[in-house]
Amino acid sequence: AWANRANERQFISRLTDADGEQMETQHWIRVAFGCGYLDETEAREIIAQLDETGRLLNGMIAKAASFCATPPIRGETDTSHS
Repeated sequence: AWANRANERQFISRLTDADGEQMETQHWIRVAFGCGYLDETEAREIIAQLDETGRLLNGMIAKAASFCATPPIRGETDTSHS
């Protein structure tokens, strides 16, 4: 998403994709717990970390304009990749 911050719509789209991935990971953690691959403590810790990641991503989505409006530093070279 960061590489696409020059275009706010693309930035939000990439962040939304990332949030979807973390939600899918939560699903598979629950499946792994249900199958006995993880104990409850491990599953809860991972889910809590993923919840925090989701909150951070959604905070960035809500404030996307502030991330996309970062002015370049004078004399800074363009580090974007094609």
